[in-house]
Amino acid sequence: MNYLVTGASGHFGQAALKQLSKIVDKQSIFALVRNTAKGAALSEQGYNVRLADYNDSEALASALMGIDRLLLVSGAPGNRQAEHGNVIQAAKTAKLDYIVYTSFPEAPNADNMLAPDHAATEQMIKDSGIAHTFVRNNWYLENELPLIKIALADGSLPFTAGTGRTGWALRREYAAAAANVLVQKPEQTVLDFSGPVRTYTDLAAGLASAVQKPITAKAVSSAEFAERLSAFGMDQGSVDFFLAVQKIIADGQLDFPSDDLAQALGEPLADLPVALKELLAD
Repeated sequence: MNYLVTGASGHFGQAALKQLSKIVDKQSIFALVRNTAKGAALSEQGYNVRLADYNDSEALASALMGIDRLLLVSGAPGNRQAEHGNVIQAAKTAKLDYIVYTSFPEAPNADNMLAPDHAATEQMIKDSGIAHTFVRNNWYLENELPLIKIALADGSLPFTAGTGRTGWALRREYAAAAANVLVQKPEQTVLDFSGPVRTYTDLAAGLASAVQKPITAKAVSSAEFAERLSAFGMDQGSVDFFLAVQKIIADGQLDFPSDDLAQALGEPLADLPVALKELLAD
């Protein structure tokens, strides 16, 4: 049984490879990267490296030959519907047995700027006829690092999401669970991956516990939120993205309690203060 992870040089991909190496022989683990420079370190670690750009259908078809199971790590926004489509077509050509795709909560029904690419990718995988599981990742704790750094600097964590709740967990936990799913091939075609759903008030309390200093959550206007992020050095495009995510959270679009992540991981998720300590130590 041969397993391949896309986006293998990224943080998620590397964490997935690390977990895979704990449960299957490295000789059966393949890492897909865009160029030799990105693959050098992985090759040194003993992984089989295959090269292909998502826009190169011929290279993808070659890279997936001999692979049985694929962990398709969602690419960066932009052209990813087409890129994912190329990977899925290559998987079909190579006659893969199984695909695990890192999707988004309620992707087919969600009304936000993040969902359409994931919904389209899920549909393409369904249409391929390949057995699959969509692991719908909620939100990485790492995504909040800019707000966390602001809070550490002045003692208050700004947010505009109201009482909206988010299922934060560490990226390595999401990745390890996805790797486990790839090997175990459960019957479920959809798994809702999420940490315990929490508000930004909960996040601030967890941060205060982690660093042993007063931290409070501060509800602010969109204008003040943007000002604080800009003052922190964030570019306007990133500020706009953070504002959009705050609205997604405020609208309850990440409030989907589930224990699928912990179940797939096979162990309890890190407590919030512990997870925050780990995040800040990196």
